Amino acid sequence: LKCDAVVNEISTGPGTVNFTINRELLAKTVLQQVLKDGSEYGIKSELFSTVPRQKAVIEFSSPNIAKKFHIGHLRSTIIGNFIANLKVALGHQVTRINYLGDWGMQFGLLGVGFQQFGNEEKLKSSPLQHLFEVYVQINKAADDENTKKLAKDFFRKLEEHDEQTLSLWKQFRSFSIEEYIRIYKRLGVHFDEYSGESFYQEKSQEVLKMLEEKGLLQKTMKGTGIVDLSEKKDLSSFSTVMRSDGTSLYITRSVNLAAAIDRMNKHNCDIMMYVTDKSQSNHFRHLFQILKLMGYDWAERCQHVSFGLVQGMKTRRGEVLFLEDVLDEARSRMLQNMASAKTTKELENPVETAEKIGLAALIIQDFQGLLSSDYQFSWDRALQSRGDTGVFLQYTHARLHSLEQMHGNGQTTDVDVTSLQEPEAVSVLQHLLRYDEVLYRSSQDLQPKHLVSYLFTLSHVAATAHRALPVKGSTPDVAQARLCLFRAARSVLANGMKLLGITPVTQM
Repeated sequence: LKCDAVVNEISTGPGTVNFTINRELLAKTVLQQVLKDGSEYGIKSELFSTVPRQKAVIEFSSPNIAKKFHIGHLRSTIIGNFIANLKVALGHQVTRINYLGDWGMQFGLLGVGFQQFGNEEKLKSSPLQHLFEVYVQINKAADDENTKKLAKDFFRKLEEHDEQTLSLWKQFRSFSIEEYIRIYKRLGVHFDEYSGESFYQEKSQEVLKMLEEKGLLQKTMKGTGIVDLSEKKDLSSFSTVMRSDGTSLYITRSVNLAAAIDRMNKHNCDIMMYVTDKSQSNHFRHLFQILKLMGYDWAERCQHVSFGLVQGMKTRRGEVLFLEDVLDEARSRMLQNMASAKTTKELENPVETAEKIGLAALIIQDFQGLLSSDYQFSWDRALQSRGDTGVFLQYTHARLHSLEQMHGNGQTTDVDVTSLQEPEAVSVLQHLLRYDEVLYRSSQDLQPKHLVSYLFTLSHVAATAHRALPVKGSTPDVAQARLCLFRAARSVLANGMKLLGITPVTQM
């Protein structure tokens, strides 16, 4: 080993060779790269040079109209959003799809309920809340023979495209989507396509026909349609694709088959992902198996991204009914914490800030473990400002931002950073260098926890450096170099937070 521009000291110990890297070069190279690449830092790394760019379709969130938006939908929403953000950042072409539960017998019941208890005004102003209330009310009478008959009639008319019935259903659907779009906006989430089970009810008949033509559809004694998935063809594993009552041959599997086939034809993608909780693993395994039996080789490119369940998510008013409740709760608890904290600055818009910090707290608590693990949700733990929480990441970002504001946004090019030799500065620099590896790991196994723990470490080393390396009172050259270091740390922190679906705040 010889000393050169990179290695500036070599020594040997018992059975070891020790060498130190040129710290001036480290500071120059890392900071130049971070500040030059901005939001693309880490993504331009050669680690990704061999990764082929793909077309991906990601289905996530997928709530049911008129039913509760339960906490599993929230997990699906933030996980799907993270995967989509990461893929887009890495240069893949992504289509985000929200596949709504907007068809089926429950709409017969809902239609009858609305005719009895509905209110046009309430439907316009808070559709999800109102439809849910109507659904709960009519459900009480769901066993009554007359109600059953009316619901069946209503749904039959829907399937026959009766104008009046269809127009009521269309109102349910479009008002609900409008409200969802508004709520997703609060989450910072958008979709390229809202599709739903309703689009495929006719195509699902075609799928059943195809299954029949290929000799895959078998009828049981009861008249139910099944597909044999067993290796020995002994029905030890099968999937039901058709009900026996004939009122509606609609069943999720044949509709999901139709949706998958249609999506692949339309988008011709390299990968198709479904982000839902692990209780649906069986369903997707069967779905992909049937597609394969039907001769669709692209079934290999379908993937179920599953996640565990959340326990203990309640608001002060009790059980979580709607996504909106969770967001409001996070915001109001955060506002309360901010009001009682001594360090809170006078903010221009405290409500908006509380919303962003509360959301960061929710996302980080969710992303700290493996996605497949169940976890116990705790508001107190999520909203703590000390310890590894979303609040701590936001606080670090705001502090670094105010440091830049305070000391003027001087130029960042041509700054002499060779003075950054202290171990605290070197820790930050070394950690910034690892960012691409973390992105690479997350892109391989789709686990956000790698990125989350990276950002915590970055925040800790930046806080240590902030204490040890004051900007105020240093000579102009040293102050500029340190500002450069902190700006780079803040930039990477912001990039990572945005990938996770968090909007960094600049004051708190």
